[in-house]
Amino acid sequence: MPESVVPGSAITVGWTGEFTSTNAAASPTSGNVDIAATIRGDFGDVIDGEFVADEGFGAVTIVSDDPFTVRYDLTEPSWSDGIPLDAADLLLGWAGASGYFDVGDESETADAEPDAELAVPVLDEFARAIQVTFPQPVIDWQQAVTVPVPAHIVGRLAFAMDDDMEAKQAVIGAIQEHDSAALEALATVWNEGFELSDQAELPADLMLSSGPFLVDGVDRSDAGQSVTLVPNPSYSGLVTPQVARIDMVPPGVDPIATIGDQLDAAQVAPIAVNRAPIIELERKDFTVDTTHDGTVWAMLLNPAGVFTQQQARTAFIHAVPARSMVERGAGDWATAYAGTTSMVSAPGSRAYDIVNADSGFAETLGEAGDDPALEREAAGLAARTHVCVLYDRRSEFAVGAFAALRDAAGEFGWSVVDCGSDDFDTALVQRGWDAVIARVPIPQTPGQIAAQWGSQGDASITRHADPERDALIAQLAQTTDIYEARDIRAQIEATIVRAAVALPIAANPRVTISDRDVTGVASRNGATAPLTSGAVQWAALP
Repeated sequence: MPESVVPGSAITVGWTGEFTSTNAAASPTSGNVDIAATIRGDFGDVIDGEFVADEGFGAVTIVSDDPFTVRYDLTEPSWSDGIPLDAADLLLGWAGASGYFDVGDESETADAEPDAELAVPVLDEFARAIQVTFPQPVIDWQQAVTVPVPAHIVGRLAFAMDDDMEAKQAVIGAIQEHDSAALEALATVWNEGFELSDQAELPADLMLSSGPFLVDGVDRSDAGQSVTLVPNPSYSGLVTPQVARIDMVPPGVDPIATIGDQLDAAQVAPIAVNRAPIIELERKDFTVDTTHDGTVWAMLLNPAGVFTQQQARTAFIHAVPARSMVERGAGDWATAYAGTTSMVSAPGSRAYDIVNADSGFAETLGEAGDDPALEREAAGLAARTHVCVLYDRRSEFAVGAFAALRDAAGEFGWSVVDCGSDDFDTALVQRGWDAVIARVPIPQTPGQIAAQWGSQGDASITRHADPERDALIAQLAQTTDIYEARDIRAQIEATIVRAAVALPIAANPRVTISDRDVTGVASRNGATAPLTSGAVQWAALP
């Protein structure tokens, strides 16, 4: 074990995930991503919207701007069976990310022939590096190549080989030569070969790790699934594990009540019933950490009917106080909800500061210049104009936020109609509403922004089309400079502000609680492995 490990130390964490595959690239469920964060090394992580490099794994550098070429260079990481990570692993990861192994619409492996624009990377096998030339610059160049699975295992399974080095060379050859039959065999292993069955004995080949921990066991019960992690002796990263064992177990009906007894750490939602017991734990020196879960509460307007005109939408937004909606919806938890003025960046991130300053939100939607009632009249809308507001009746926050909206808008002559639904998702799609109170993901990538805010976005709630916004999103996707990317993101936000189709309210929080005898358990903002991404920092008394 690494010298940093305290013998006999253990942490039990409440976990609701499901570990079904050791290839999180092929099966990116939240549970698989949680485990991958502990058993996979990488060039770095995106933290609060920006890439943070892991120099212990390797380095990523731009070697040419025209054509746009990036070198991915490993240090000396190895798999837990002692086989080094090398250019074959990088090439396999590149192929997976480039669509070589995508599954077709009819659940059959798609044609393995790659896009003609994709040039196969140049390998430097001695240096354990590859050099990738992209058809155009890409914003996520630092993460465009990862190592989700070991190439020697994929090659052995795909080609029935026993020798690890021969298996690696077979993987390289299949990709370099565009061998359709070989690529089909690789695709089958990539998509299906790392799935876990219900058998008690876990296949050792599928459990290999390049990260700080190893999966030591997976147990299933009526309560859910449990996963046991132990330190990986082969891991040579800059930071090594401190705890000898981590048990990720079902949290039970009331995890807060078992913190300090059955559980050492757990994450819970900030709802009214949790407030008093969590305060009591804080008074006893338990650590309580509040972060956001990568989603934002917002009021979104349907730019049709009563809100066809931008002036009408602006007038209604001016009549709705975001902070009052938070206070009414969150109650005693109101301070845990970080206010926001952005739909495309997260509060607390560096990008948010630029977006908040440059989007024009404060001047356009933040404060009404005149009496909101006069604004409504100027927009040609009579007093008591009906606005059907959809919200999820099952959400404590949404119910309170709607009540605040109804009361505030009513004071300025709007007649807010309760269109709340117990089947929120169905009602949202039916679009019988004028406004909706919804919790939506904060988009991280240009593709996610396009899905939510592009003219053809399949996840768009407002369905507001804007050619300028589409062009900016396309420009962002090809922007490699982090500072320029922040400016373009602010310009995208400005188009949403000018359209007056959204009122950001607050980021949705999550609460992480840990026992007094445990240190380093802190949740990361966002939806990607928020708790397990920091597991290497956890420590506990033996």
